[in-house]
Amino acid sequence: MTLDTPRIALIHALEESVAPARIAFAETWPEAFCFDLLDTSLSVDRALAGELDAAMMQRFATLANYASTSTGKGGKAAGILFTCSAFGPAIDAIKARLTIPVLRPNEAAFSQALEKGTRFLLMVSFQPSEATLKAEFEEMARQRGKSISLTTVVVEGAMQALKSGDSPQHDALLAEAAARYAGLVDTVVLGQFSQARARSAVQRSMPGATVLTTPHSAVVEMRRLVVHCGSPNYQLTK
Repeated sequence: MTLDTPRIALIHALEESVAPARIAFAETWPEAFCFDLLDTSLSVDRALAGELDAAMMQRFATLANYASTSTGKGGKAAGILFTCSAFGPAIDAIKARLTIPVLRPNEAAFSQALEKGTRFLLMVSFQPSEATLKAEFEEMARQRGKSISLTTVVVEGAMQALKSGDSPQHDALLAEAAARYAGLVDTVVLGQFSQARARSAVQRSMPGATVLTTPHSAVVEMRRLVVHCGSPNYQLTK
């Protein structure tokens, strides 16, 4: 790490999102230095509350303030990537007031998906994410003037399997759920960072469809944003 190495803050509400984010950076942008802020109580409280309340909004603001103001020998964070898909409005509030790039976990994948097709399958395994992501996807399509067909699926049991350490079962459940829509959609979006590991299994069950994961799309977009406005000393050629 050098003084002009871009520092990226990763903010998580699920511990299962940490590894997929790190893998995506290692494969897509290994030059970046990432640090993690994790509050697993946020996902628990979001599920219990059934909605995103003011207290959760403030907790997100606190995490973002810490991430954006913490300074080390390598300087401050050049960008913030949230990996928690059920908290869109809280992230949007942070995006509106910070000058460094801030990304919702899904926006890059949704943008990429909208360039590729019109018939979409959006998969989640954390039920509170479904409504938030559906609204986000549809609003992005509306802003682009694009007519789409969007099906959302909550894959029951997948998150429990992952948390219990049965990752093959997690992948199999996603692949089985996706297979029901083979031939009916042209693009599948695995809507949570924690689902990225199932991409190959889902792709095998959906021949001919494009399968997108949120971590890799997000890292590519964060790199683009930081190069252009987040870390002026960093160049893609390094």
